[in-house]
Amino acid sequence: MRTCLLSVLLIALPALLWPPLLAATGMSVALPAPMLASPWPQPAPDPGAYLFSEKLDGVRARWDGQRLSTRNGNPIAVPPGFTAGWPVQPLDGELWIGRGQFELTSTLVRARNPADPRWRQVHLHVFDLPAHAGDFAQRHAALQTLLARPAPHLRLVQQHRLADHAALQRWLQQVLTDGGEGLIAHHRHARYVPGRSALLYKIKPWHDAEANVIAHLPGRGRHAGHIGALQVRDAQGRVFAVGSGLSDAQRRGPPAIGSRITYRYTERTSRGLPRFPRFVRVRDDEPPASGQ
Repeated sequence: MRTCLLSVLLIALPALLWPPLLAATGMSVALPAPMLASPWPQPAPDPGAYLFSEKLDGVRARWDGQRLSTRNGNPIAVPPGFTAGWPVQPLDGELWIGRGQFELTSTLVRARNPADPRWRQVHLHVFDLPAHAGDFAQRHAALQTLLARPAPHLRLVQQHRLADHAALQRWLQQVLTDGGEGLIAHHRHARYVPGRSALLYKIKPWHDAEANVIAHLPGRGRHAGHIGALQVRDAQGRVFAVGSGLSDAQRRGPPAIGSRITYRYTERTSRGLPRFPRFVRVRDDEPPASGQ
C-alpha cells in the first residue's frame, strides 16, 4: 500500500509543482497544443455526462504563466498591468468583450497597440487548465479555487449541469435570442488532449468552417460592377462559391485573394459541398508575424 501511494505521489507532484517552480525562475511553461471542439453529434449524447457553458465569440488566448498568446502561439501585446495578479498556472480562454463584439476584439489583437484605451473592455474568460492532469470536472473545480481572488481582466467561465435535452434546448434558444452564438459541452471526465476532441462539443443551429479565397466572381443585377461571390477552397480541396452574407462594402472591397474566411452552412451535399454557405467574416484574429 505504501509503495502504491508513493508511486502516485511521484507521478502527481511534478504536475502540481512544475508550473509554479518554472514561474519562480522567470521561465514560461510550454503549453500543449489547444484542445478543439467538434460539432455536437446526432443522435445527441446524454447531457448528464457533460458540463455546459456559453460559447463566447472572441479570440482564443492562452496564458503560460508569463505571457499571453494566440492559439497559434503568436504573442499578444496587452497594456501594462493587464495581466497583473494572474496565476502562474497556464490558462486557456477567450479574450471577449461581449456578444457581437468579435470584430473589435480581433482588431485590438491584430493592431498590437497596447495603448488603445479599448483594451479596458477586454477580459480573458478562462475555461480550462491545459497543464492540469485531472479530468474536466477536476480542472474546473481547480479553476474555481484558483480564480476565487479577483484579478484585473480575468474572469471564470461558469459551467452548468443540465438535466436533459429539453433543458439544453431551452438554454440554447435563450442564448441565441440574447444574441449569443451557442453552447459548449465538455465531458466531465475528459482529459486535456491537444487537437480536435470527441469529448468537447460546440452546439449551434448551424455549422461553420473555414476556407481560403482563391478568386472574386463578378456580380450580376444590382451587384453588377462589384463582387458577386467569393470562390473559395477548403482544407479538403473542395471549391465552391460563397456570396450570401457579403455586405455592399465588402462587395466593393472584398476579402483579398489568399485570405481565410469563416462561412456558415446548414448541411453538406453527398459530394461534401456546403449547402447555402454564408459569409461570416475574414479570419484575421491572428496578429501578423514579426517584421510584417
